[in-house]
Amino acid sequence: MPISQRIPVCLACALAMAAGAHTQSSSGLPASVQAQLPALSETYKQLHRNPELSHHEEKTSAYLAAELRKAGYHVSERVGKYQDGSRAYGVVAVMENGRGPRLLVRSDMDALPVEEKTGLDYASTVRAKNPEGQDVGVMHACGHDIHVTVLLGTAREMAARKNEWHGTLVLIGQPSEETIDGARAMLADSLYERFGQPDFVLSEHDAATAPAGAIAIKGGPLLASSTSIDVVMRGIGSHGSAPQYGKDPVLMAAEFVVRAQSIISRQIDPQQPAVLTVGTIHGGTKRNIIPDEVTMGITLRTYSDKVRDQIIADIRREADGIATGYGLPADRMPIVTVSESEITPATYNDPALAERVRAVATAALGADHVLPAESVMGSEDVGLFTLGGKIPGVMFWLGAADPDKLAHARETGIPLPGLHSARFAPVYGPTIETGVTAMTAMALDLLK
Repeated sequence: MPISQRIPVCLACALAMAAGAHTQSSSGLPASVQAQLPALSETYKQLHRNPELSHHEEKTSAYLAAELRKAGYHVSERVGKYQDGSRAYGVVAVMENGRGPRLLVRSDMDALPVEEKTGLDYASTVRAKNPEGQDVGVMHACGHDIHVTVLLGTAREMAARKNEWHGTLVLIGQPSEETIDGARAMLADSLYERFGQPDFVLSEHDAATAPAGAIAIKGGPLLASSTSIDVVMRGIGSHGSAPQYGKDPVLMAAEFVVRAQSIISRQIDPQQPAVLTVGTIHGGTKRNIIPDEVTMGITLRTYSDKVRDQIIADIRREADGIATGYGLPADRMPIVTVSESEITPATYNDPALAERVRAVATAALGADHVLPAESVMGSEDVGLFTLGGKIPGVMFWLGAADPDKLAHARETGIPLPGLHSARFAPVYGPTIETGVTAMTAMALDLLK
């Protein structure tokens, strides 16, 4: 059902008059987006069937670039340089339309190492090698295929409405969001020096916790920062039958995992959200050998840089304290390494910009389809494009769940399959339609 039909007639008339007095951005927009929907649906299914892992978005980026060229944009490919010197598959499409503001609209392109279990007739059967050389299933389990499709729909609407806006529109197809090094790679490749620094940054992310046909938006923190940390607990190896001749790093690692949680619960202000998760533990080669070391992989999420730095200092102190308690010499103290690439700041929505685009979305979608957003402890790297908040930016949630199923899930307390789940299946039609309508309306308003 088109969005215009979901709004009561009297409300639709009132919104149309209000929008007409404020801007021409919504003129014919719902019907135009609805006309695009069949082609966009096929695009979505094609992208969903053919996912590519982070750092390997070759075909996805080529497809996006080709479609943006057809729409009249000047397109550059392979924008981005990773820390190891390799080239990224970033896409930058620019449309200049006279003097005016410069707006950056970003979409991400990469998929996850997840074997799809949705049973859909367009499900992915792709397999690939992960960075560790393991054979893994590949799936768009985070909705980046939705994001690319929405970007294309918005690009076509903006190209067709050049008489309604002025300025420069910069569309970004970003690689490697899942490894949170794609935005950094594009900025490291002189993104703003080459294509101009924007006045605004806009993006969206689909959400299994919001109904398809609606968006959710808020000012302030939306997603947490993400910091990847490796802790190597070093011991002294020995035979499993004679632990007294060694220093067991497995036992020390086990103790560290438990004590690390006390950092959040007992050393951090409970009104400051933070999550510390030990996601990997690797050590040892045989049951009866006490190894020399155990490596743990940690993800840390906070909204505050100050809290983040405090927790990192606490991690170092707890690890050293355990090793000291077990009598390790100074040259066998733990090694704590904070990643320089898998790290991203909190996603912070500029409050004034959030209120501005909320009003625009309300006029375009109807008040019942613009909801208050909730902050989450997941992370994104889109905030890097704002240069630490110097450029106003907003990311909004794009509802992707069946409204009836979502309501039932809330009643029963059994959540629907969400992001990163092998069973995540967005209701793509109304999700895409709503995303293109909202993003186009916002872009038209910002490029006055």
